[in-house]
Amino acid sequence: MNQFKKIIIVVSAVFLVQSCAEKKEESSKESTEETSQQTAQTIFLIGDSTMANYADDYEPGKDYMATRYPVTGWGQVFQQFFVEDSLAEVKKIIQTDSIIVDDRARGGRSTRTFFQEGRWRGVFEDLKENDIVIMQFGHNDAAKDKTERYVDIEGYKEFLRLFVNQSREKGAMPIILTPVARNYPWEDGHLQNVHGEYDQAPKDIAEEMKVELIDLNQLSMDYFSKKGKDFITKNYFMNLPAGKYEAYPDGQDDNTHFQPEGAEAVAQLVFNELKKIRVK
Repeated sequence: MNQFKKIIIVVSAVFLVQSCAEKKEESSKESTEETSQQTAQTIFLIGDSTMANYADDYEPGKDYMATRYPVTGWGQVFQQFFVEDSLAEVKKIIQTDSIIVDDRARGGRSTRTFFQEGRWRGVFEDLKENDIVIMQFGHNDAAKDKTERYVDIEGYKEFLRLFVNQSREKGAMPIILTPVARNYPWEDGHLQNVHGEYDQAPKDIAEEMKVELIDLNQLSMDYFSKKGKDFITKNYFMNLPAGKYEAYPDGQDDNTHFQPEGAEAVAQLVFNELKKIRVK
């Protein structure tokens, strides 16, 4: 065998060894990632636009920064609260060392339309034992002038019961939230309840079904009131001056949806309440 053929054989052998090693490494990495996905606990968020993730392919083919920013749902920034250092703070409800926040909330949805469009079915099919389902509706259920989304109080309660029961069927933990506050009405320097019976209904279901409740409406009213009307109007809600943001060249007057700072404040309120909940 001439010297050239020997070199070819040696080089080929080296590449073969390297290739096998690389494939083994890739296979090991994929296996590790798959195992991590399987063992991670998922927090599913179901609800409306105040909870939605506008940056996560919310409108396929459209650039979030150019078409929607700075609107931000509080679920959009919720994942950042579940880093390694903070997981210990919610250890009473977290069974693993990894949390995935899966935000399925969508703008304009009531409990009824979330179910009818198959959005709840998608969550139900993906639910695993020990996952958590955080539900926050009410804004659109109460929209009596918008018949395509309106749900009366009894219907609202019935869909909440359905979400709770089917979460439990999968061994998941349901948590009900009252709807987050809007930036009105104000009275004597304190933000008031604008949700009426749609604030009370989730409390009734939580008591009836022995479900954990986070009274986000009251928490947000109190917190926003401490910050003051002028501050939260400018910094928390989507009240924007003309010419500042590409997506809103004429400005915006919106006292329902959040800017990033407002979304983070609400997400912090929810996270703080999760610290107080324990698996029973």
